[in-house]
Amino acid sequence: MKKLMLGNEAVARGLYEAGCSLISSYPGTPSTEITEQAARYDEIYCEWAPNEKVAMEVAFGAALAGKRSACVMKHVGVNVAADPLFTIAYTGINAGMVICVADDPGMHSSQNEQDSRHYAVSAKIPMLEPADSEEARLFAKRAFQLSEEYDTPVFLKLCTRISHSQSLVEEGQREDLPPRPYVKDIAKYVMVPGNARPRHPIVEERTRRLTAYAETTDLNREELGEDTSLGIITSSTCYQYAREVFGEKASILKLGLVNPLPRQKILDFAAKVDRLLVLEELDPVIEEYCRNLGLTVQGKDALPLIGEFSQGLVAEKLGKTPKPWVALDEAVPPRPPVLCAGCPHRGLFYTLAKHKVTVLGDIGCYTLAAYEPLYAIETCECMGASVSSIHGFNKALGQASEGKTVAVLGDSTFMHSGMTGLANIAYNQSNSTVIILDNSTTGMTGHQENPTTGKNLRGDPAGKIDLETLCRAMGIRRVRVVDPYDLKATEQVVTEELAAEEPSVIITRRPCVLLKTVKKHPPYRVDPDQCKGCKLCMRIGCPAISWKEKKAVIDPTQCVGCGVCEQLCNFDAFRHEA
Repeated sequence: MKKLMLGNEAVARGLYEAGCSLISSYPGTPSTEITEQAARYDEIYCEWAPNEKVAMEVAFGAALAGKRSACVMKHVGVNVAADPLFTIAYTGINAGMVICVADDPGMHSSQNEQDSRHYAVSAKIPMLEPADSEEARLFAKRAFQLSEEYDTPVFLKLCTRISHSQSLVEEGQREDLPPRPYVKDIAKYVMVPGNARPRHPIVEERTRRLTAYAETTDLNREELGEDTSLGIITSSTCYQYAREVFGEKASILKLGLVNPLPRQKILDFAAKVDRLLVLEELDPVIEEYCRNLGLTVQGKDALPLIGEFSQGLVAEKLGKTPKPWVALDEAVPPRPPVLCAGCPHRGLFYTLAKHKVTVLGDIGCYTLAAYEPLYAIETCECMGASVSSIHGFNKALGQASEGKTVAVLGDSTFMHSGMTGLANIAYNQSNSTVIILDNSTTGMTGHQENPTTGKNLRGDPAGKIDLETLCRAMGIRRVRVVDPYDLKATEQVVTEELAAEEPSVIITRRPCVLLKTVKKHPPYRVDPDQCKGCKLCMRIGCPAISWKEKKAVIDPTQCVGCGVCEQLCNFDAFRHEA
């Protein structure tokens, strides 16, 4: 039966059909839906791990035990998981292990647009790259086969456009496989230097075998058209763009196995065309490989190294006529991302901005506090970096920054990578204040559970980590909890902890307003007779409040009745609707 599926849903279907038994992941756009969709299959145990390193190690443990497994992450998550990745490449696996990674060209929801193909090349691990949802399903199954045949984890690489676009998928049946027996093998799995040295030649031999496989596999296919004046070497979404721009007569070498790349197959294709074009997003990985083969190719001399491609961009850069599109009569106004109406983080960031506190930020929806009118976030690098950075910041500047600087991060981010930074603060004693924004969920990626929520991926009761107890156990004596909707209490706690002469943690606790379990209050309205037009309420940047005819106005369809605006108004202009 054929079904329209997102690429991520199709990957989940492929993992299911391949007999996958365990998936461990950390949510990250654009990869999140793979694990969420896989959790619909009772035959697969699925979990959210605290971070990607843990997820990869869990998947390896399951594969070692003899069950097919997978871990799922976005491109920057591979950075976190790189430590086990490079060593598992040496040890190999028992049952199949697939690493699903979703890149984000154009940085729709990421802090960089790194190219994950470099990890496959550097770790010497095969990587498959589908070009539509059906290939996503099929390649997930092929990845397990390759994993077991060549004794290696296998990358399955997607990108935003494949993960979040739909195409037809032919559903298949699940393959029920008996577990492979675990056999104790110290020389294979214990990577002390004496064992690791003999494993490296095995990795190199495996790469040679996989390169030979790349020459003959149907994962790499030559589509020689009537027009041989130009040969296009491409993969993933760029294959679709090539077909749309150059048509069915074009000659294309479509690569589905992008590491290792074939040698002779590329040379043979090049001999059949007059000139070569490498069409690939981000870095010139395929292009440089072709140049190393002695081929003259066009690529990044015409196409950008930066950003996501499109049919129009490819046509424009390569001198083709773009397909016409319908232009709107009026320009669409920009809609920059903002904290939601009633976001529990808003009261805290208003307080920090009011007191001109330097705020070292982190990854999460609270990063949006960097925008106007709050301008309250000053750094954002990677998960947990705020906690480690404030320690270095305060150690470098001493009293010049102590009492004037805070680190902020969410509850999920703290569990991901913030704990080790806090341990460093407690151990090496910088006078640093860390604020954990506990909104009872992993917000920006779509409200996934985490170790502090008391529920697992499926929403069932699970182990719950108590943040206050954890912080105290790590050596932090000053731990305060405050409701960020209460501006007076928030200001008092922030002021007191910044004045303290020892490390401290503030936990601002209020569930995300978008959670279905959160009860909304009646919306506010503005009494125009009481409003004096001071614009103080506009400083919190609530999207439910606008400015019309020199008065504040509240949109009742957005307002959730949080009451922060009422606390700011000195003229009693904000009233609850009856």
